[in-house]
Amino acid sequence: ESIAYQSRDLAQAMQEDAGTPIAELRVDGGAVANNLLMQFQADILNTPVVRPAVTETTSLGAAYLAGMAVGYWRDLEDIAHHWQEEKRFAAQMPEADRQRLYQNWQKAVTRARGWLI
Repeated sequence: ESIAYQSRDLAQAMQEDAGTPIAELRVDGGAVANNLLMQFQADILNTPVVRPAVTETTSLGAAYLAGMAVGYWRDLEDIAHHWQEEKRFAAQMPEADRQRLYQNWQKAVTRARGWLI
């Protein structure tokens, strides 16, 4: 759950800085295989979460850049059509539940600050 809450914290900061709402969150990496986490992420963000067909996009991105370097692909537009959506998670959580859970997260973070080791 902390992954979802931290992602919301970051998404809010990005939206405030950019002045633009996030239309969807595209995810990658090993944790995206967890459907429960992806649904919770969509619920906490109140934003669609989109999992690609290829979830190890760091490696894929390096391969795309290498392909561009040797002329296999001309530009990013040439690469973009290779991206495919595997699954989309839409927010389903009632707003009151979303706010209550997020407020509890914020309380936990506040309590953890200044923790003595």
